[in-house]
Amino acid sequence: MSTHNDSGRDHTEPGQDKTAAAAAAAAEGAGRAPSVRWTLACLSLSVLLSSLGTSSANVGLPTLAQAFGASFQEVQWIVLAYLLAITTLIVSVGRLGDIVGRRRLLLAGISLFTAASVLCGLAPTLWLLIAARAAQGLGAAVMMALTMAFVGETVPKARTGRAMGLLGTMSAIGTALGPSLGGALLSGPGWRAIFLVNAPLGVLAFLLARRHLPVDRREPRTGRAGFDHVGTSLLALTLAAYALAMTLGHGGFGSLNVALLLTAAFGAGLFVRAEAKAASPLIRPAMFRDPVLSSSLAMSALVSTVMMATLVVGPFYLARTLGLDEAGVGLVLSVGPLVAALSGVPAGRVADRFGAPRMTVAGLIGMAAGSFLLSLAPAALGVLGYIAPIVVVTAGYAVFQTANNTVVMTGIRPDQRGVTSGMLNLSRNLGLITGTSVMGAVFAFASATTDVTTARSGAVATGMHVTFAVAGVLIVVALAIAVAGRERAGTRKR
Repeated sequence: MSTHNDSGRDHTEPGQDKTAAAAAAAAEGAGRAPSVRWTLACLSLSVLLSSLGTSSANVGLPTLAQAFGASFQEVQWIVLAYLLAITTLIVSVGRLGDIVGRRRLLLAGISLFTAASVLCGLAPTLWLLIAARAAQGLGAAVMMALTMAFVGETVPKARTGRAMGLLGTMSAIGTALGPSLGGALLSGPGWRAIFLVNAPLGVLAFLLARRHLPVDRREPRTGRAGFDHVGTSLLALTLAAYALAMTLGHGGFGSLNVALLLTAAFGAGLFVRAEAKAASPLIRPAMFRDPVLSSSLAMSALVSTVMMATLVVGPFYLARTLGLDEAGVGLVLSVGPLVAALSGVPAGRVADRFGAPRMTVAGLIGMAAGSFLLSLAPAALGVLGYIAPIVVVTAGYAVFQTANNTVVMTGIRPDQRGVTSGMLNLSRNLGLITGTSVMGAVFAFASATTDVTTARSGAVATGMHVTFAVAGVLIVVALAIAVAGRERAGTRKR
């Protein structure tokens, strides 16, 4: 008989129902084996679309400001609306998929993303465009939350790392392709094409999902789980307040920042209290007592914070200290996403072969080494002195991300896959949002200037060295969490 602990990870005792369970698993695997490749194609396209939606619109902001006669602060909401929708709702839609069926919800999410993309491309006013971007973000949240959950449902455990690596590769390709694709469409058909290009890809993803994703199981349940509306609302409020504090404040501590952070703290307290009392909580508090899950979420947030340092600091260092023009800066910055894209699938194979927990630590060691190398790299080494450590950092990140996701999603209970996948994505998004603000503030402070764009080359170099020294320390903290998490997990098994 199979029993589950509160954290949602599987624990099977030898004995009853083992033969029946094995037969059912074999029959289920035989039924869907021919479509695994097509399933992964569908999931990969979903990840590509959601990451394209994040990166492609940024390059069009100056054009959109001119087209709508708006300020930069106003058009910035085109990006913020998308990111806020994903950040605030990704856990909730993951849980909703666990309850109503992941295939059904993913089809709805792809449909919403596609329809919202068309509405973005046809929007006659800025505020309608922003509203459509929020709807597009909701569709993207569904796609991001459920793709990893489907890997656990459709891919054999021995190949989970490769599948996670493939999804990581597609995410990196979307991030790298977005600015260049957006720029090409801007110079050709115009800004509306940035959004309309998603429509045919969305239709293709929908058709693949409808044809190849496994049908939702309709098992009879006594006391069927309900959806936690109160918890969902409180979590959305908390995350929205925190994300706005980080993105609008840019690392400052003005009155608006303080008010938003206090709101986030108050909302977090209310959320924890509500979840402890809820009959069917959005996130079971006991899940955080699982050392594997809690340490993986903390590491993911720290690592994502560090990765944002490359995007925050890199452009200024390359332009102000190394004297590169805009084309040169763009070319060097594309190295990171390119390395991540090339490393994803090999990282998955390595995780499957040597074990995901071991490769999680190896990835962190690579990131720490690359970060400390950047903190020591003299400007005299030129572009090569910057690119070489960035390659080490990014390759380490690809290994870590693939292995960390594999560790979490391999042993999770089927009815918790959606919400757990959402929590992993949320931890990464919160790290990216925090990194933009915090690492930017560290860079500005270390450069000893109020305006980095006009700082001396030496000051920018100093800022870069200090920022990546801090990044290296954060990765060392993540390594300590990895080791402590493995020790706690080993203690609980004995």
